[in-house]
Amino acid sequence: MINETRVDSAEGRRLHVYDTGQSDNHSPLAVFWLHGTPNLGAPPAPLFADARRLNLRWVSYDRPGYGGSTPQPGRSVAAAADDIGRIADALGIDRFAVLGHSGGGPHALACGARLAERVVAVVSVSGSAPYGGPGLDWFAGMAPAAAAELGAATMGRAALEAHLRSAESTPDVLTPDDLAALAGPWAWLGAVYEGGLKSGFDGFVDDDLAFVSAWGFDPTQIAAPTLILHGERDRIVPCPHGLWLAEHCPAAELRVEPEAGHLSVLASAPSALEWIRSRVD
Repeated sequence: MINETRVDSAEGRRLHVYDTGQSDNHSPLAVFWLHGTPNLGAPPAPLFADARRLNLRWVSYDRPGYGGSTPQPGRSVAAAADDIGRIADALGIDRFAVLGHSGGGPHALACGARLAERVVAVVSVSGSAPYGGPGLDWFAGMAPAAAAELGAATMGRAALEAHLRSAESTPDVLTPDDLAALAGPWAWLGAVYEGGLKSGFDGFVDDDLAFVSAWGFDPTQIAAPTLILHGERDRIVPCPHGLWLAEHCPAAELRVEPEAGHLSVLASAPSALEWIRSRVD
C-alpha cells in the first residue's frame, strides 16, 4: 500500500509525497526513490517485492513541477536535498539511503553531498555527470534526439520549451533491450512517464535546465558509500558519464552492465538494493 501525503517546503511550496510505510519487520530502512525525467515520483512498483525481502521502506516525491508538487522555476540539482530533508523530517526519518534513476541520479548525488550526516548510501543508475565536467565530452555518444533536447537546454528556457513543443518521439534513444524492458518487467515506467507530462512541461524543463547549469555541489564532497550503476549501451546518458562519476566520487563503486541500455539496466536494481542493505547491516 502506498500512502500519499503533502509536505510543505521551507518556502511553503507543496510537495506530493509517497510512502510505503512501515513493514511487518522491525524498523525498515527508508530508501528515497528519486525519479527520472519526465516522470512522476511514485515509488518503483517492480521493486516492491525486493524491498519487502530486504526490509526496505520506499519514500519518494514528485519533484517541483511534476504531479502534485508546486513548480520551482530556476531550481538547482542541489535544491532537491533541501526538499528531501524536509520530507524526512515530516515523516520522522533520521537516516536513509537514496536511489535515483536517470534524471534522479544527480539528485541522489546531491543528497549524498548536502545531507552527509543523514544519508547512509547513494545509488545513481543511468545518471549524468555535471555539465562541463573536466575531461568529459558531455554529449558524446548521446542519441541525436537526446543531444538535441539537452542542447536546447543550454540555450535557455525559451529555446528548450520551443524544442519540447515541436519535438517528435523518436525510437533512436532506446536500445532493443530497453524496449523489451518497457514491454515487460518495467512497463510501469510508461505509466509514470505519461503521468509526469499530464500537467505540462514545467518539471521537465526545470530538470533539464538544472542538469546543464551549476549543480550547487561538488561530487567530491560525497562521503557516503556510493554505487554508480550504468549500462554500457546507454544512448540517453552514455556510459562515460558513469565512468566520470566513479572517478570523482571518493567512495564510489562502479558497476557497468555490458549489454544494458538506459532502462534495461534496471534489471540490476535488485542487486543495487542488496548493496544498500549490505552497507547498513
